Amino acid sequence: MDFKPTLMKKYQEEIIPALTKEFGYTSVMQVPRLEKIVINQGLGQAIADKKIIEVALEELSMITGQKPVTTLSKKDVSNFKLRKKMPIGIRVTLRRDKMYEFLERLIAISLPRIRDFKGVNYKFDGRGNYTLGVSEQIIFPEIDIDKIYKMLGMDITFVTSSNNDEEAFALLKHFGFPFKNLKKN
Repeated sequence: MDFKPTLMKKYQEEIIPALTKEFGYTSVMQVPRLEKIVINQGLGQAIADKKIIEVALEELSMITGQKPVTTLSKKDVSNFKLRKKMPIGIRVTLRRDKMYEFLERLIAISLPRIRDFKGVNYKFDGRGNYTLGVSEQIIFPEIDIDKIYKMLGMDITFVTSSNNDEEAFALLKHFGFPFKNLKKN
């Protein structure tokens, strides 16, 4: 069975020709592509409450369909009661099929569930990558609101093969990303 996510098909059949025409690429390999999506949760409160890490691991694995890894502190910080190698966050990297499936769910279902949603900001990093901050995990339909232990936010980074923001913006726009301010800052 040869299953391809909808957004992967859209990328191959519609977005590649559109971007090739828009930027005048001579080869298909020049067209920017989404390489990976990295979802990161910084859980500083986990120093005092160990259960936060367990709950966050479970929730993020439900959202992404992939097991997250725990990030550990690199050094001691006595003011925060932090010891070296204590778990202080979790992250997961999505590639290929899981990446396209997550992106589709994010654009079609999760982002519109944000209260007073008017679109996402145009804020690229200068090298063609885009990071989106989500303040509550309840926007994802996989999370049962009644079983929430604590409201946790996350950063979702979209890493593209593009070296500049203009091409990366065009790529994400073609995927259907709901940007609110179409003027570049």
